[in-house]
Amino acid sequence: MIASGHTHRASRTVAGLVAAGLLLTGCASPAESPTIEGPVTGGTLTYASGDAEPTCLDPHVGGNYPQALVSTQYLESLVSRDADGKIIPWLADSWTESADGLDWEFTLADGVSFTDGTPLDASAVQANIAHLQDPKTGSSTGYLALQKVTGTEAVAPNVVRLTLGEPDSALLESLSQPWLAIESKQALARSQEENCAAPVGTGPFQVKTWVKQDSITLVRNDGYSSPPADAAHSGPAYLDSIVWRFIPDSASRYAALQSGDVDVIDNAQPDTIVQTEKGDSIRHLDAPRPGASNRIELNSGRAPFNDPLVREAFIRSANVDDAVASLFQGTATRSYAALSSAESLAVPRPELFGYEPKDAGTLLDSAGWTKRDAGGYRVKDGVRLTVTFPVSTNQSIPAEQSLFEQIQATAKKTGFEVRLVPMDLSSWYTALGENNYDAVSAPYTKVGPDVLRILFHSAGIVPAPSGYFANHAQVNDPAIDALLTEAGQVTDASKRKALYTDAQNQVLEGYYILPLYDQQNHFLLGAKVTGARALPTVSTPTFYDAWLK
Repeated sequence: MIASGHTHRASRTVAGLVAAGLLLTGCASPAESPTIEGPVTGGTLTYASGDAEPTCLDPHVGGNYPQALVSTQYLESLVSRDADGKIIPWLADSWTESADGLDWEFTLADGVSFTDGTPLDASAVQANIAHLQDPKTGSSTGYLALQKVTGTEAVAPNVVRLTLGEPDSALLESLSQPWLAIESKQALARSQEENCAAPVGTGPFQVKTWVKQDSITLVRNDGYSSPPADAAHSGPAYLDSIVWRFIPDSASRYAALQSGDVDVIDNAQPDTIVQTEKGDSIRHLDAPRPGASNRIELNSGRAPFNDPLVREAFIRSANVDDAVASLFQGTATRSYAALSSAESLAVPRPELFGYEPKDAGTLLDSAGWTKRDAGGYRVKDGVRLTVTFPVSTNQSIPAEQSLFEQIQATAKKTGFEVRLVPMDLSSWYTALGENNYDAVSAPYTKVGPDVLRILFHSAGIVPAPSGYFANHAQVNDPAIDALLTEAGQVTDASKRKALYTDAQNQVLEGYYILPLYDQQNHFLLGAKVTGARALPTVSTPTFYDAWLK
């Protein structure tokens, strides 16, 4: 067996908090430092989210980012990741991998209990794997991450073995994610309705009440004993409680922060970030997500984007550089890669994504779209060159929606009719599931480069039990499949890098996606909040180490 992950819990330091603090911008006086004042126990932190309110608080069900934001406070994973990207212990103290990569054994931390009093043991982990893989659960993110796991075994009360059908070089990265967090076996035996209302974990907080369309109240778990290895302290959280509010309007969220009605907001807008950084009363936590870049995916499974010439023409019709510069005011940097810049294996190809309308017109001529109708749009065989683009108003901030409108305007000059269709999250998911789109911006967060397999392997065109599928560009290329399959199996770092580099180049050169920028996480923290950080897994905020001055 090849051993890994042996960092002992006693070696925990404030290094992770310091590393996260490097992303905090804005002025702060020495009096704001926790090393001078010391943590204060008690108080209620109010968080205001602009993301969609989850329909289920159990991230096993579905598996989207709004669920991850809140569930990070009450659920925990087997492993975590530090600021350097290294996998570190959490609910699992250590792990071993067999020489053939088909068996992994995880030794669980001693003395950890769920908030319903049941113990964390091997059978609990088995129940969670089964829950994620059960089609009745309706998992998407967790289900896709565990596709190679074929069985589990309780080797000892505190040791669980996962058996794989083929090696999975991304297994630990997958297990660090909140969508695969470990829940009480007893609680999972309840109805899905009960579990969605109040999942039971081992985390520093637990769900007390959920008033839908308003707020979730979380209270401190006084018996908490299982922080990740990079936490800044041990024992229970400092805060008494967290009130998690849903305020969709960005201006209202920011006004509530300025007035002190709330302590932290997410989905901060570019203008408010710029304004904040000029003062010293509000701090900015910039925590871009790992995995894929934010991008527009072109549906190559149907016309017009089943023609690579038309895909390239659309991309060369989009003036993204100017739009990002003007709309995001320096709070986002243009991406030219399939992977986030937070991923060390990202391959940027800026030469492929310049704004070149003349070349775009030549490409459309070559593809047979030589005529224009009275509206100025290209036509072929009596059909207008139309791109249906559903937009999730819950996931795209106003600046991003404006960016889509600028792309719509520049693409029109070349002859594309881009129909932007604003939708709430549920309707948006339905449109994608029914293949009723030509272009879409669908954020997908996963730790590590294996996200490329989820997004671009042809197997990703097949829906998960939830009905969701991740390969929205509908890439169906045996050569790309082969590269991603092999990369997902090899552990040699240099070979893995070469395979993922080749796969990215083929995706980018196929013009299946139009990269925009890293997936953005901008949190604004009021002056009272100290010690909050973003977990280096999927960049969700954690308030375990936080306290109010």
